[in-house]
Amino acid sequence: MDPQHAEPAHPPDHTWLGPPIDARSLFAAEHTALIATLRKLAPADWSREAVPGWSVRDVAVHVLGDCYGRLARDRDGHREGPAFAPGETLEAYIHRINGEWVNAHSRVSPAALTDTLELIGGQVARFFERADPMAPSLGVSWAGADPAPMWLDSAREFTEYWTHRQQIRHATGQGTDPDPRFLSLVLDTFLRALPHTLRATAAPVGTQVQVHVDGPVGGTWAATAVGDSERHWSLAEQPSNRPAALLHLDTETAWRLCVRGIEPAAALTRARIEGDRQLAEAACQVVSIVY
Repeated sequence: MDPQHAEPAHPPDHTWLGPPIDARSLFAAEHTALIATLRKLAPADWSREAVPGWSVRDVAVHVLGDCYGRLARDRDGHREGPAFAPGETLEAYIHRINGEWVNAHSRVSPAALTDTLELIGGQVARFFERADPMAPSLGVSWAGADPAPMWLDSAREFTEYWTHRQQIRHATGQGTDPDPRFLSLVLDTFLRALPHTLRATAAPVGTQVQVHVDGPVGGTWAATAVGDSERHWSLAEQPSNRPAALLHLDTETAWRLCVRGIEPAAALTRARIEGDRQLAEAACQVVSIVY
């Protein structure tokens, strides 16, 4: 074995992230849904604002960039590309290279963009279908895992594709896709950010903060204070019948909060809190994107 690619003697313990998520079988369906959405757009829809500063077309270009990046890095072993500028943070770097990619594709028509995305996105779906979920992979900064196991990295990537599709849908007058296969996995992935969200929140060992998302695709995520010197909170423990704090959110508020489609203060006006309000408010700072 090449020493540069040898497995670490002691693989990182990721049990604090909770049980693994398996998104592999859903990438093809998500990709099909995105292409169908793009092909139904009217010419004027492509210029509608999907997120502040970005049109529907810009978001689709960004998704294509994500697809190319994944294939180049993880399938093809290609290591060339933009580098960090001196003193540049991860957030600034990502925002910069995303903007450069979008600007560079201004000459590409929506039809050509969709055709290319159909081809390249299909290759990405096949890559993830074959991935080893327990292999070490890219870090997930919003979950505090670096390196992250592939199951979390791939689930994170799935949520990004899904979220961008919702942004396109909303910009063109459509609601959130209610498909429970997608939405339940997205929520489960987003809420894996809870331990990292609470990392600076002090509480006695055994204190549990729960987030409950209402509805058939929801559930309960329980972060427990573990007193570990590195990991202060963990999702490994089962939900308690008597948590110190319980934050109730509806499905739409929950996923939008995690991608900052809604701010925590606004989410709290829609939430129901039981127990310690300060702990619940700390949990409501959850964010599951590079922000």
